[in-house]
Amino acid sequence: MKTKLITPEGYTKLKNEHDLLWYEQRPEITKIVTWAASLGDRSENADYQYNKRKLREIDRRVRYLRKLLPELQIVNYSPQQAGKVFFGAWVEIENEVGDIKRFRIVGPEEIYGDAKGYISIDSPMARALLKKEVDDTAIVQTPHGDKEWLINSIEYKKV
Repeated sequence: MKTKLITPEGYTKLKNEHDLLWYEQRPEITKIVTWAASLGDRSENADYQYNKRKLREIDRRVRYLRKLLPELQIVNYSPQQAGKVFFGAWVEIENEVGDIKRFRIVGPEEIYGDAKGYISIDSPMARALLKKEVDDTAIVQTPHGDKEWLINSIEYKKV
């Protein structure tokens, strides 16, 4: 089961997506569908078929967001988190061969689309890093065996 945590930025992004779909895109597509339907034969009307499908996609996403948004728990930064890896942290890690990775630990709903550098709190990497401090070593279980990562830095964007 997915964790129902989300950063304030992630919540705002999903809420804005809902509002854009519901208040802007849906009314626009509905007008096009109504116009295309008024032309008569719908079976060969590409405008009608395409926009009707688009309308169903919008409605499906809006239903999903309306169910999801009330279930999410927004996690704000707390000063007690300083110095340790918790939800919302930007973490830089390094392995024994010098590969460096930097990412933010966020909720599973935030890692899609243009969310570069984000990993889910539910991932093995995030689970291994939780509650660790700078210079601690985290052992991450992978399909290729356990991998060690050293924590170089931990930052929080204070909102």
